[in-house]
Amino acid sequence: MASERILALDVGGTFTDVVLVDPASGSLTTAKEASTPGDPSLGFFAGVDKILGQTGVTAPEIAQLLHGATVATNAILENKGAKTGMLVTDGFKYLLEIGRAEVPRKENIYAWVKPKRPVPPRLIQEVPERIRLDGTVVKALSEEACRGAARRLAALDVEAVAVLFLHSYANAAHERRAGEILAEELPGVEIALSSDVLPIFREYERGMATALNASVQPLVGRYIRKLETEMDRRGFSAPLRVMKSNGGIFSPDQAARQSIHMALSGPAAGVRGAARVAELAGFPDLMTIDMGGTSADVCLIRNGEPSISKDSEIGPFPLSIPIIDIHTIGAGGGSIASVTEQGGMLVGPESAGADPGPACYGKGGDRPTVTDANLLLGRIPPHLLDGEVSIDPALSERAIEQHVARPLGIGTVAAARGILAIVNNNMVGALKVVSVEKGYDPAAFTLCAFGGAGPVHAGEIARLLGARRTLVPRHPGILCAIGLLAADLRYDFVRTRLQRAPDYDLAAMAETFDELMREATARLEAEGVTPDQRRFEPSADLRYARQGVEITVPWAAAEVSDAGVEGVIAEFHRLHNQLYTFADQEAPVEIVNLRVTATGLTDEVAMPRLDRVEPGTIAPADGERLVVFEEDVPMRVPTYRREALRAGQVIAGPGVVDQLDTTTLILPGQRCEIDEGGNFILTEEGDGP
Repeated sequence: MASERILALDVGGTFTDVVLVDPASGSLTTAKEASTPGDPSLGFFAGVDKILGQTGVTAPEIAQLLHGATVATNAILENKGAKTGMLVTDGFKYLLEIGRAEVPRKENIYAWVKPKRPVPPRLIQEVPERIRLDGTVVKALSEEACRGAARRLAALDVEAVAVLFLHSYANAAHERRAGEILAEELPGVEIALSSDVLPIFREYERGMATALNASVQPLVGRYIRKLETEMDRRGFSAPLRVMKSNGGIFSPDQAARQSIHMALSGPAAGVRGAARVAELAGFPDLMTIDMGGTSADVCLIRNGEPSISKDSEIGPFPLSIPIIDIHTIGAGGGSIASVTEQGGMLVGPESAGADPGPACYGKGGDRPTVTDANLLLGRIPPHLLDGEVSIDPALSERAIEQHVARPLGIGTVAAARGILAIVNNNMVGALKVVSVEKGYDPAAFTLCAFGGAGPVHAGEIARLLGARRTLVPRHPGILCAIGLLAADLRYDFVRTRLQRAPDYDLAAMAETFDELMREATARLEAEGVTPDQRRFEPSADLRYARQGVEITVPWAAAEVSDAGVEGVIAEFHRLHNQLYTFADQEAPVEIVNLRVTATGLTDEVAMPRLDRVEPGTIAPADGERLVVFEEDVPMRVPTYRREALRAGQVIAGPGVVDQLDTTTLILPGQRCEIDEGGNFILTEEGDGP
């Protein structure tokens, strides 16, 4: 039998990206298939069939199957989760409704409307019970009231129930017993306990995470079971692994129980893929921009590892779970351009999506988009996916002229350039959020551009941002699928154990770390990870006394001791100064949460290398087309096919490189070198790679 392969599929909103790797030979095959939002499993298996048909590989030859999905993301963002009930401590029925009782900083204080909560008050039941901050029981759980609440929820036909009791992170006994009662009274209904989902303080954030987890559990569970059933029917015996928002992967049963950890599955895979590709290229410090059809996701990577946030958002809701720190804006190929009543131009966040899509698709859309502007200016070819999808420049011109050029009294070419200038500046602003606002100089990082539209805009973004080098991966449009190949098993364990200075309870902290380590070790053992492949990273969340925001600091010491605490506090001061430009060395510091990240290392997949030619060899063009750059007059620009290029070759801008999943634009005055991994390294002439 042929060598065993690894199959990776990332199901996006528009396309399903597929990668098949043969570790023995190093060969890598890619494919794209239209996604099926109504039933993502159909697009999943259409992608499987397409790539197996291309390669002649059979199901039994697949040794691993990796998957990134948007099932949980879309359900939350579109408010299409399962009908969810909630069980709370007596007196906390309106916890989600009250929230933080403040308008989010990014919102207009006069126009903001409180978003609809995932569980309305009518589906929330209160039960008598109470546990103190230190875990001691003040009032025992009323099992009779709990059963009554379960029966009332049953009468309301809920599909899932979230359980949130006060201070359950300190003592989960009441929640666990309530979960047992619910399972008895509500057979077949999904149950999520806050002590399992997010065992930390702050009831609102813990409650929101648990409610969202419960609401998507039935959907994700059904989806996972459907995939596994169909895989069995088709003869797959390979284990399935699912991408998490923290950049790791986990098992299907954990995905079904901890569905909230899939909230940013796809974008996280893209960041992980960028980190892997850049590491092989020798660039460990990156700013990434993943520009697709609807949005642009940006992230900062230092020393090969993406930043992790513990205080993120999904849509209008807080999400206090470890997530790759991705900042998203409405800037994609489908972002719609319009003119305001005051005569200003807007681009996004409204998007034409995949249906009807940009005007050039000819599917009924008549409003101009970023894709239409790129097509009109010759920056992308008049077709997508190497000719599988034709697009019409005349439709783009008509839409831009009607909706932008005529209202502004300018030409269509100038209008198209204006559309791109606005969307590029919007993306530069997003990149500054993850770099400048975090205390980092963009010039010290390589810009990595991917997604279907990222490489088209990369050159101009780099100039605006001041980045000295741009990396365009070999397969930019399917990097999320490639990122699945670079992901390790990863689980995060956390407990709130508030310690106030100067009376740090070293024994209590050591006991908590031991407890977390036992849980982490048991999880990796259950996943079949051998001891030599296990890695554990302890850390702690610290803050100045009387502040409400924590910073996560690695626990570098081998044990919990006075010296270890001093080292963590010193690093906290340093990070606080970097983020906020000040540090109060005399102020008391509180240790709030203790964490352990458990990683199960997976075997690295070697990426294929290109044949080399003499360094500095000028790459031969295969044609030319008219492209508009900074002036309204188009110029003849050489075009290249990416698969024909070799390592060591150089392209002096201007130039356009087309491939299956994207187009890379090389501006006048820029130089592009191709490395052994097939990546493009773009620099300004004279700067060097």
